[in-house]
Amino acid sequence: MDEPAVAGQAARELAEELGIGAAAEDLKLWVVTRGENGSVGLTYLAPALLEARLRAAFTAAVAAERVRGSEPELDDIALVHSPGELEGLAGPHADYLEPIVRRFTRGR
Repeated sequence: MDEPAVAGQAARELAEELGIGAAAEDLKLWVVTRGENGSVGLTYLAPALLEARLRAAFTAAVAAERVRGSEPELDDIALVHSPGELEGLAGPHADYLEPIVRRFTRGR
């Protein structure tokens, strides 16, 4: 695996989906997961941001997509503080989300 290239792809996704600019070298590979269907997921930690800044950047990214005539891939974000909060969220969830949230909240 070309980890710097994958980190670059993660940085591009962060910018495209959430409107957050981060250099690939500022992202830290944190966990690798395998989904039920055999997919592999790499989760990176980005530098911490204030919630207000994250929400403002996301709102701007969604608006920019709509101006271009595209429907954004993500139409909402939810910030959670524990794995238990995932149960109340609407919509489909990736099968690796709960273990990642559990691991992240344990480390704080």
